[in-house]
Amino acid sequence: MITFILILLLVAAVFGVLGAVLKVALILVLSFVLATTVMLWAGWWWFRNRMQAFQREVELEARRRRAVETRPVRNEADDDPPELGGGPPS
Repeated sequence: MITFILILLLVAAVFGVLGAVLKVALILVLSFVLATTVMLWAGWWWFRNRMQAFQREVELEARRRRAVETRPVRNEADDDPPELGGGPPS
């Protein structure tokens, strides 16, 4: 494969278009590198945002669960009625 590329470069040099061929090759390589970098950045950004949304959802659910578990529920029907007539003699 490398031999084939070298032969193509020699043919381009013979015809005087080596500079143009190298410029096109450089543009193609840099375009590929830029596209790969942008795709990786976008994927990382999407993944990070999804993880943050998931973390917020888990924390919110945990807060709701703690609030329900620790909230005292008072049923007034089960309470003893207050004693009338006062407490112990003083």
